[in-house]
Amino acid sequence: MSRTGTTDDGDELLTRLGDLTAQARAQAEMQRSRVELALALQSDMLPRDLPVARRLHLAVRYAPACQGLNVGGDWYDAFTLGDGRIGLSIGDVQGHNIEAAAFMGQVRAALRALASVTSEPGEVLARTNDLLLSLGSDLFATCTFMRLDPCAGVLESARAGHLPCIWATADGKSGLTADEGGPPLGVQAGTPYPVTRYELTTGGVFVLLTDGVVEGPSMRLEEGLDQVTRLAGIAAVAGMDVDALAAAVIKGAERVGHDDDAAVLVVGLDGPDAQP
Repeated sequence: MSRTGTTDDGDELLTRLGDLTAQARAQAEMQRSRVELALALQSDMLPRDLPVARRLHLAVRYAPACQGLNVGGDWYDAFTLGDGRIGLSIGDVQGHNIEAAAFMGQVRAALRALASVTSEPGEVLARTNDLLLSLGSDLFATCTFMRLDPCAGVLESARAGHLPCIWATADGKSGLTADEGGPPLGVQAGTPYPVTRYELTTGGVFVLLTDGVVEGPSMRLEEGLDQVTRLAGIAAVAGMDVDALAAAVIKGAERVGHDDDAAVLVVGLDGPDAQP
């Protein structure tokens, strides 16, 4: 009796272990499918081509979070507006899951659509904010939207809770943009977003980025921004190609100490007599 009972107990234990293993595999497979779907959404929603204009140089880098269950909602975008100026946006959606990736697509599409109606940056953000609130989502997004006139070298910028941009000039000056900004998109209705004008000088650069590039357990935000500011200053003085600068900036994301989305958009300008 004792031996039979022991054998039966052992068989039952093996059966339960087999069931638990099968459940664990099914859950892992489902999560893997969700991560793959979110990564596919991210990839499909980012622009395949960047706008081309005389004097203008654009470069982007994007490193999606795909470690474990982390799938973020960072994005960048650049597109030609109806009057020939360039619309630029970069942002970060709250959360690290497939819902964040899908919400990122909604925000990016809303910005593009509304910029075709009015390209004034503050108005674009205000209308996008109200549209997102009308959808009833619990998510929110930080964002910077810029309108660039490559001929005049004028950048008009509005921020919604996002990091400041970094600028550098060919004569060795560099720093952070100091526009006032407003709250993240999808938080408070009727919010105004002030617009600040900047001059993008010949040989100068503007660097737009998300916090995954400059902040984490191993790096304070101030330290990360300072590193990118110094790098941008060196690049502008040395005449570094914007693509090389974007690659160097995204490389720094490896030092922040965690796995998160990281997006970089670099804008550079040639002299007025430069050929396309």
